[in-house]
Amino acid sequence: MTIATTTNRFHPGELEVQRRAGVAREAARLEGMLAAPRLDGGAANFLARREFAVLTARDAAGRLWTSPLLGSVGFLEARGSTLDVHAVVPDGDPLAALPVGQEVGLIAIEFANRRRFRVNGTVTRADAHGLTIDADQAYGNCPAYIQQRVLEHVDRPEEIGRMVEDESAGSGATWDGLTDEARSLLRRSDTFFLGTVHPERGADTSHKGGLPGFVRVEGEELWWPDYAGNNMFNSLGNITVNPEASLLFADFATGHTLQLSGTAELQWVAPGSAGDDGDTGRRVRFRPSAVVIGSTLPIRSSHTDLSAHNPRLKN
Repeated sequence: MTIATTTNRFHPGELEVQRRAGVAREAARLEGMLAAPRLDGGAANFLARREFAVLTARDAAGRLWTSPLLGSVGFLEARGSTLDVHAVVPDGDPLAALPVGQEVGLIAIEFANRRRFRVNGTVTRADAHGLTIDADQAYGNCPAYIQQRVLEHVDRPEEIGRMVEDESAGSGATWDGLTDEARSLLRRSDTFFLGTVHPERGADTSHKGGLPGFVRVEGEELWWPDYAGNNMFNSLGNITVNPEASLLFADFATGHTLQLSGTAELQWVAPGSAGDDGDTGRRVRFRPSAVVIGSTLPIRSSHTDLSAHNPRLKN
């Protein structure tokens, strides 16, 4: 079955997931959100007030990573279809010294008011002062599954952590699997960020949230149920075409983070079965091949109000 589209703003991977999920008509009504963006008015005002964002891009070796970006109010400056980021990825992060000319995905999020905004485009400048993104797509998302928390800046207590990777990366390093610390962070997380990329449509960063424990760890792999959203399926559509993916987890009580790079697979299961918290019949399984562990963010949050949209866990 072919889904007709007059604009082709959705790529075949997105269309396939929309079709199988039975929401092709609903998604077609949202194609206008993928039109050429103008980062003016409300979008520019929202971005200008943010202090926390997340970026998905490739490192110098071409591996996909998702990394945090922090700055004071005003560090995200939008005009026209251009976003200037007046902050740099810190030394030691996989995306430090970000290669120019590549397609990236950025999401700016305000946990306190449960708002988020995505900007996807191409990096045209990256230097000691920050970077510039020429946007191809820019749009907001609903507040569902965002846990409410107030972030406060603190002095950075330690340096960015160490990376371990599998031998297939060609670096000679040995992949020893997830540490107990990493497993603990994964299992108690209520939030993470997912990076994906389409070979022709570029990179994307999405926010994922749920009750603590919604991310399951099995051996050296992890998986999470997909929850109902805007029906566009940007991330799942990218994974359907290209399995490359990256994850960023953060413990906002301690500042500890975990970055993983690897491959993801969309799996279709019986709706309402064990682990299908949102009754969508979809889950994503992730296989890490490189991990950055022990990095610390200079932000903290002492209290969290979980989203009322979070489905009950079905273990």
